[in-house]
Amino acid sequence: MRRWPIGLALWFLVLAAAELAGLVAVVRFFVLSEHGQQLDTVALSGNWIGRARIGDVVDTILNTVSAVSLLAATATIGFIALIRRRVAVAAGAIVLIVGANVTTQVLKRLLVRPEIGVDVERAAAGNSLPSGHTTIAAAVAVGLLLVLPARLRGVGAVLGAAAAAIVGVATLSAGWHRPSDVVAALLVVGVWSCVAGLFIVVAQRGHGDVDYGRANRVALVTLGLAGLAFLAGAGLAIGLTNQVLSTPVDDLSRARLLTAYGGGALGIAGTASLVVASVLATAHRVVPAVVQAPAVVEEPAT
Repeated sequence: MRRWPIGLALWFLVLAAAELAGLVAVVRFFVLSEHGQQLDTVALSGNWIGRARIGDVVDTILNTVSAVSLLAATATIGFIALIRRRVAVAAGAIVLIVGANVTTQVLKRLLVRPEIGVDVERAAAGNSLPSGHTTIAAAVAVGLLLVLPARLRGVGAVLGAAAAAIVGVATLSAGWHRPSDVVAALLVVGVWSCVAGLFIVVAQRGHGDVDYGRANRVALVTLGLAGLAFLAGAGLAIGLTNQVLSTPVDDLSRARLLTAYGGGALGIAGTASLVVASVLATAHRVVPAVVQAPAVVEEPAT
């Protein structure tokens, strides 16, 4: 039996704590504070600019994300893992998908968005954080990343991050969710990815020696740099939007609204990239190339 991967377990615990802290910060600022609600409202109000041109595309994307598609994707992910004889990975991926989606639905019902006169038109809708559609897309993307063969993992990670970001931006473009709703959903998936990774590592501990494959460094660096660049752009957009928060939304120029909306989209893309990158960074250790049965030591004949 191999030794406990203490460093890897600590990484999951620290990362999960950081993502949970990020989730709490998003809720406290964008849901509970007037300043955060104002930023979210301006970003959401800018969605009308491209809505007429990409409305059909947005609707098509969102209509493909449903409970039925989630069940089908989960079954497919489990099947891929099982045909590769990775029972622990199949179970871990299901833990991730189920845990993230249940958490999102619970939070959506438990959290209360205070009415402080910022977004009066949508006040009756109440809390919309986190985004259920984004949770489905991101959880499926990460689950698929875990069960793919090592040679496809890098490509799968980039495409999965892109898919999660596209669905998240689509909910913003459709007016269903504010940027913070989507970012919160991605952080929920990030936390459950750590739980799933720890689960898989513990489940495989008694299965003998392992052959760790190579890390997907090109894809990892690509996602990491892209994520940081997107978040830097989002930060710049927030700074510019801060300058006009005292102006009523209806009086803001097209450029100001587009800046706020674009900043929200960049924040979504950046968060998706970094969450998927954090999973990819350890995927080759969580899901090793080969798991060998422990050697059986025969007792000497007497």
